[in-house]
Amino acid sequence: MTGFILRRLAQLIPVLLIASFAIWAMIFAVPGGPVGMMVGENATPEEIAAATRKLGLDRPIPVQYFNWLTHAVTGDFGQSLHSRDPVTKLIGERLPATLQLALVSILVALVIGIPVAITGAVKEGSWVDKLLNGWNALALGVPTFWLGILLILLFSVELRWLPSASRYVPLWEDPNQALRSLILPGLTLGLYVSGILARFLKASLVSEARADYVRTARAKGVSERQIVGHHIMQNALLPFITIVGLMVANFIGGAVVTEAVFTYPGLGRLLIQAISTRDYPLIQGCIVVILVIYMAISLIVDILYAVIDPRIEYR
Repeated sequence: MTGFILRRLAQLIPVLLIASFAIWAMIFAVPGGPVGMMVGENATPEEIAAATRKLGLDRPIPVQYFNWLTHAVTGDFGQSLHSRDPVTKLIGERLPATLQLALVSILVALVIGIPVAITGAVKEGSWVDKLLNGWNALALGVPTFWLGILLILLFSVELRWLPSASRYVPLWEDPNQALRSLILPGLTLGLYVSGILARFLKASLVSEARADYVRTARAKGVSERQIVGHHIMQNALLPFITIVGLMVANFIGGAVVTEAVFTYPGLGRLLIQAISTRDYPLIQGCIVVILVIYMAISLIVDILYAVIDPRIEYR
């Protein structure tokens, strides 16, 4: 296991280096650049030159990239051009909120998606299956921003059960307030993703149910519950785990619309704010953190493959 993890990490290093260079180089592709953000539009040539030296942009490009990379490896992405706070501090304040929202959202998606997929696969072709297919189509077809607004109108404006604006409260500090703030954004993301998970899992279940080993198990008198739970489900989980991993990574880096609707203080909203203010160090730091999380989730998915299916070897 240790050797497998080390080999996978070694394979990810070149990808991370190439991506990091692309992220760093974007400051040269955007009009104005960090110097313009620091000194303003009416700066004198002397002020521009001083800011350029301060940021190290007067050095050769390879030296600039190496300096940025050596600091980034230690978690130092510099200071925000807008707030003057360390980028690591700003990301560290928002990342736990996003992780907490991602956890609740994926739990909602799994609680809804797995039973829908299993029921649809077992009752394939029946009226129940058609009804569940309609639910999946509805879950996938409704835009998340519109669903979020509808949930706010129902539960916040009409019923007054839940707050319309969500704030970050750690679950371990105040579970009641944390869940009150997370229910609406978690439902908004989870309901949409449940449709995706249900479709993929149902397709895998139906494909496995038609395999020869299932017919053999039925011929031997194995119960339907055992066939579905221990044979079909285990083999159908491999592509399903990949989709779950991608969805979790997507929640962490791309739940921008939902965070904006509920004014939730997550990493996606921080990235949008950084882009709107041309805060280049903060943009770079957010993208690098999201990229590392994507890679970590990819590694976890690879490990889970071998745990679930013993036929897959660490080689």
